Amino acid sequence: MELRLEFVTLAMRESANISALCRRFEISRTTGYKWIRRYKAEGKEGLSDRSRRPRSSPNKTSDRVEEAVCAAG
Repeated sequence: MELRLEFVTLAMRESANISALCRRFEISRTTGYKWIRRYKAEGKEGLSDRSRRPRSSPNKTSDRVEEAVCAAG
């Protein structure tokens, strides 16, 4: 978390070279810009790790089928 904050602090400077900072911190430019965007939107809290769990699961077994299986067991 502290490294992310250091990165964003340096990246927000007017003369910052984002590509060079990303190489220095050994992150991709995509990740660097993501951290900057989150910091601007949410502050320090935006730099914390987030769940990678999908928001939805289109192939999930329906609740009705799940209940029937559990009842049969």
